[in-house]
Amino acid sequence: MSHLPATAVTAAANQLMLAGHWAAATDLLAAARTDDPAEQQVLALARATVAVDHDFGQRSDHATAALAAVPEDSWDLAMFKLRKDYADALFNSGDRDLRDRMLTLIKDAPDDARRGTANFWAGAIADNVYEQPAEAIEHYRQALELAEKSGDELTMAQALRHLGHHSHAAGELLPAREQWERSTELLQQNGHLRPTLAQQVHIAILLRDEGDIDGSAALATEVNRWARQLGIGFIIQQTEELMVRRTPQEPPR
Repeated sequence: MSHLPATAVTAAANQLMLAGHWAAATDLLAAARTDDPAEQQVLALARATVAVDHDFGQRSDHATAALAAVPEDSWDLAMFKLRKDYADALFNSGDRDLRDRMLTLIKDAPDDARRGTANFWAGAIADNVYEQPAEAIEHYRQALELAEKSGDELTMAQALRHLGHHSHAAGELLPAREQWERSTELLQQNGHLRPTLAQQVHIAILLRDEGDIDGSAALATEVNRWARQLGIGFIIQQTEELMVRRTPQEPPR
């Protein structure tokens, strides 16, 4: 029988998760066995990570059981619970007192990388649950600064993606393009497929707004194919709308 440290198993599972292979990542982690309590905690947190990401992509509910199975409380577990409850608030119109929890996670973060992560999710919550764009932008900027400082490229990518959304909403198409293209590059470098596809939807929207209707529809078509392979419903819907070659001023039929 082969023996691997828990960190090696969780690293492999993380790469599968980033590629959208949630079931394979879960199966790998479920097959790992250890009597070491510290390694059990590592594996349980990894299973929770995969479950939370899976639920966000496919509107499923794997995280409830996975989070409950983590033996010990920690900052990381609290962060995953916040992310789950944010998804519930976003997709099911809940709240669950997210604001105080997100601010506590920022304050209590054990290092710059985690503080950057907490700021990013605080921005998403301020943006999409409480509709406070100015507050959200400040959190995204803090997340970007801390992620650059700590070398966390995935948080950098997510912060840039959301800052680009606000640039685009303000009609600032050039900054939006720069932020979105850099975000896409970072996501691709790290193999995180789901947000890469979501980011390319934004670029397709930008192409449409710049007048390149055919380019927008072509990119949306390719993203739609990937999204169907992963079963990501909201990206499928967004790209179907863009695949119709329609100018921004023309109302949908």
